[in-house]
Amino acid sequence: MNEKSIIRIGPAGWSYGDWEGIVYPKEKSRGFDQLEFMARYFDTIEINTTFYRPATIKMTESWVRRTAHNPRFKFTAKLWQKFTHERQDFSTHDQKIFKEGITPLVDSKKLGALLVQFPWSFKNEEVNKNWIFRIFDEFQEYPLVVEFRHQSWANEGVYSVLRERGIGFANIDQPVIGKSVKPSTNVTSEIGYVRFHGRNYETWFQKGAGRDARYNYLYSDKETEEWIKRIKDIEKKANKNYFIYNNHFKGQAVANSLQLMAKLSGEKVRAPESLIQEYPELKSIAKVDSPGEELSLF
Repeated sequence: MNEKSIIRIGPAGWSYGDWEGIVYPKEKSRGFDQLEFMARYFDTIEINTTFYRPATIKMTESWVRRTAHNPRFKFTAKLWQKFTHERQDFSTHDQKIFKEGITPLVDSKKLGALLVQFPWSFKNEEVNKNWIFRIFDEFQEYPLVVEFRHQSWANEGVYSVLRERGIGFANIDQPVIGKSVKPSTNVTSEIGYVRFHGRNYETWFQKGAGRDARYNYLYSDKETEEWIKRIKDIEKKANKNYFIYNNHFKGQAVANSLQLMAKLSGEKVRAPESLIQEYPELKSIAKVDSPGEELSLF
């Protein structure tokens, strides 16, 4: 095991209407803050909102302030979809507004990684290689991690290029359909990264399936156990590790994050009472959070 290795586990996003009464209590105290609440239990969250639109400085300053009570906490953030999914020519202004928005995260040392996530349709072709190199060049000042979902990118030639440039590879757990990337333990920089998307085969490529349907999946204890050996392998090769659950529907990402934390630590973890009520399988590995209890994260 890499003695200097740090593991951070957490969900992708924190603002979901279907988390009310499950992750977040039905009865809230005055001034209740979702992000501050989540940072009590986890020391990382992947920011999804930056994928849909650039964040403002005011917004990211707020995120830094609301997680300040947890000194171990770091965000990872998704790159704006304009650069990864729309793939129409982008301007220096587009880069400028995105970079300005995340500056408070960088300055506060709260940015653990910038995730460059491409869709399954983005295949290993010459035009796409050129696009990738442009993205890497334009955002080289950040700790980059790239996620491919098409199997054509999963080869030693690609890994070698990423190692040369110090760019991390996002290992993923997703429905393995056709030429989809399979689970792996690749590490190509000092950052080890895994994203758990769930295994909802029925709706993954279903036309018209919404975001909630696609990521509606709860990993079983056995499926979580399958990843322990892989995670330990990744940890041996990377100093900074992020294990992110994206199966967010009804707080399943939160439940699975806690389960993984408990398995890796061998100890019970703190959890919201409402979440334990929703997912009774947590009773054996979680203890109900007590108000005023000293913060103690995995």
